[in-house]
Amino acid sequence: MNIEEYRRAKEKYSERLQKTKTSEFKFTSVSGEEVNPLYSPDDLNDDNFLSDINFPGEFPYTRGIHTNGYRGKTWTMRQFAGFGTPEDTNERFKYLLANGQGGLSVAFDLPTLMGYDADDALSDGEVGMCGVAISSLEDMEILFNEIPLDKVSTSMTINSPAAMIFAFYLAVAKKQGVSFDKLRGTLQNDILKEYIAQKEYIYPPKPSMRIITDMIEYCMNEVPQWNPVSVSGYHIREAGSTAVQELAYTLADGFAYIEDAIERGLDVDEFAPRISHFFNSHLDFFEEIAKFRAARRIYAKRMKDKYRAKNPRSWWLRFHTQTAGATLTAQQPENNIVRTAIQALAGVLGGTQSLHTNSMDETLALPSEKAVKIALRTQQLIAYETGVINTVDPLGGSYYIESLTNKMEEDAEKIFEEIDSYGGVIPAIEAGYFQKEIANAAYKYQLELERKEKFIVGVNEFVENDEKIDIPILQISPDVEKKQKERLSSLKARRDNSKVEESLQEISDAAINGNNLMPVFIKAAENYVTLGEMVNELKKHFGTYEEVAAF
Repeated sequence: MNIEEYRRAKEKYSERLQKTKTSEFKFTSVSGEEVNPLYSPDDLNDDNFLSDINFPGEFPYTRGIHTNGYRGKTWTMRQFAGFGTPEDTNERFKYLLANGQGGLSVAFDLPTLMGYDADDALSDGEVGMCGVAISSLEDMEILFNEIPLDKVSTSMTINSPAAMIFAFYLAVAKKQGVSFDKLRGTLQNDILKEYIAQKEYIYPPKPSMRIITDMIEYCMNEVPQWNPVSVSGYHIREAGSTAVQELAYTLADGFAYIEDAIERGLDVDEFAPRISHFFNSHLDFFEEIAKFRAARRIYAKRMKDKYRAKNPRSWWLRFHTQTAGATLTAQQPENNIVRTAIQALAGVLGGTQSLHTNSMDETLALPSEKAVKIALRTQQLIAYETGVINTVDPLGGSYYIESLTNKMEEDAEKIFEEIDSYGGVIPAIEAGYFQKEIANAAYKYQLELERKEKFIVGVNEFVENDEKIDIPILQISPDVEKKQKERLSSLKARRDNSKVEESLQEISDAAINGNNLMPVFIKAAENYVTLGEMVNELKKHFGTYEEVAAF
């Protein structure tokens, strides 16, 4: 390129641009970042190609961790599923597998997420409502009945009681005769983001971190193909953060787990390759793609330079993506199909390893089978009809995408410095830093909507006042709660309660003496100790967490 010729041409373009009429629309990203009218070679530094962008499969993996992208294997197509009784969800799992889904993703009801059994007074009215109810090994056996665990990859969205739920899963595998080294899947198990955003915590941060490091250590030695932690930015974004806040807070949480495991004495190259991540794919198409690319680059650099990982797989940021539930609208719900398709495409162009597409009816109820099938077909259409898998990182080299990626990295590094100024992630949580920053970002976006500086089709623009919603809604019968309580009562009457007491004492002993908790959880599961009983036993030693309000 002739530099002088380029400069003259750009100057002429800039003069023409200044004379053109511009609408009053606010040209900022969903996160509120200013967007230039044009991006050009001036926005990139070609001298940094190999160090910052490079080729796919090469450090720092900006263009993806695999040399051939999706030409070798498409992403895993998952649909988040769980409702009612274990029997209900088992039937849905079989339906999804029969329709081409490549992996299972389990949604648990609120009592399970909070560590309560179905018969707990605090579970009343919530059993099976927003996910499947799991109180014991018996429930888990039913959930995976006739589903061979060595043939599927299973993701479980569970955090505070993740260790107990995982123990149930491992006990089912043993009953099926499946060795642990054949199991593939992921536990969300990201407690730090619970304190930051989702608020489904039980114990204080330090004992919670101890449990997670126990799980990392146990999986490293016993369940080598399992991802013990999926560091989750998804819920941070759903709470109202910006894209760069989601990126920085998620990676900061992940680095905190890595540092805790290293402090335990674990070799970073032994456990880091099984740490995965989970991001939101929001509405701003290009901003999301840049976020995924920047995340890989930051992670690779930090793992290599700070944590001295030598195995290239330790440098890989592998991530699951879910389309943004917060962007779905109850108004004109069919529009959600379009939103989800665009968000899913951003996840694919950003290089995700697995993907969940939200269903159009999720703001109204748990997804119906028809809505779930449309959501799954959306992924299949992207994979097999659009041509986006034909070449690796098709947007790589775009002046806009590369500039956005650089900006994401720069802004994330500034946020890391802010977190460090508090003394790390846990002190920042305790100071209310994350909560305040997310609240401010959410408030700013809400004001933009109210001023109509940003638009949501069908909500603050293109509204249909006489709209009639005519889509099938999944209803959860009150009989679900009754059935689960009866099953639990029967189990407690049938099991060997002397073994239950023995298992609870072993949990207490491990909590006190610092031994790894996973073996005693698995033994307790096999003795049909319930989720709530295990959780409550640890509460005696670890206590519970109460958040300090921050304004």
